[in-house]
Amino acid sequence: MATRTNLDLDTLRTLVVAHDLGGVAQAADRLGRTPSAISLQMKRLQDHLGTVLFRKRGRGLVLTESGEVALTYARRILAMHDELLDTIQGGSLAGSIGIGCPQDFAAFLPSVLSHFASLYPRMQVELLIEGNAALAEAIEKSRIDLAVVIGHEHRSAAQTVGQLELVWIASSTFVPPHRQPLPLAVLGPQCAFRKCAIQHIEAIGMPYRIAASSPSLDGLWAALLGGLGITARTPLNLSEGLVFAESLYGLPLLGSLPVTLHRNAHLSGDAFDRMAMLLVEALKFILASRPKSEILRKATTVSPLWLQPV
Repeated sequence: MATRTNLDLDTLRTLVVAHDLGGVAQAADRLGRTPSAISLQMKRLQDHLGTVLFRKRGRGLVLTESGEVALTYARRILAMHDELLDTIQGGSLAGSIGIGCPQDFAAFLPSVLSHFASLYPRMQVELLIEGNAALAEAIEKSRIDLAVVIGHEHRSAAQTVGQLELVWIASSTFVPPHRQPLPLAVLGPQCAFRKCAIQHIEAIGMPYRIAASSPSLDGLWAALLGGLGITARTPLNLSEGLVFAESLYGLPLLGSLPVTLHRNAHLSGDAFDRMAMLLVEALKFILASRPKSEILRKATTVSPLWLQPV
């Protein structure tokens, strides 16, 4: 029987890191190696598998169909490998880890935290629920170790995980005011969604006013359910009685914002890597299964009189 080549786990991990960070240079920086060393690893992996894993696209490289298959298996192999080590060794590892998350994604944390606790029962987790700008700043000032952040993709600590659709949200009974400024319900001045909504409204010359301002999502949902106004945000974890669509009442499309994972530059260790992986996996699942826009006939009907400037 022919002898099979055993794939190197470190090479498989490099493949995953290079893909997730978007290139060889980024992987080299994260892994503390030179780009040429990373490229050599990928060449050896292609030779061992006997197939082409990459093809050129512009100035960069993308995975071929075989490369996508290899990436899928690499993730599965590494997950089993890491979980084995975590299960055997994690029980004796003690310390603390600080993570941050915006209110939008807080609902997925229980499953992540319970999974992490089962692997590292002696690790203490400190949780910070804050606004996105505050979380990104907390990472840069080393107040926390890992943070899920919406936007802020250009910061040095950021790794883009995916894109999050932005939608307009209002009560199912909300009636736009006739020939009056659009009432907005928003969070604080630093909120990325607030800035995005105002930017798009001002771009089409539509008058607006801040009808409700809240420091929390619960307060925002209460304002919307009370019919005080409309808001722009993600379609995640909406209260019953709210509807959403990409263009409620003919308002402009908002596009999307990147979801990023920010990591303390001085952070290292298996427990921190495992927490980062759990957060990324949970985020990707949420982004892949997020609800689609609910298009209600009355909510998508444009009122020419209402859209005219005051």
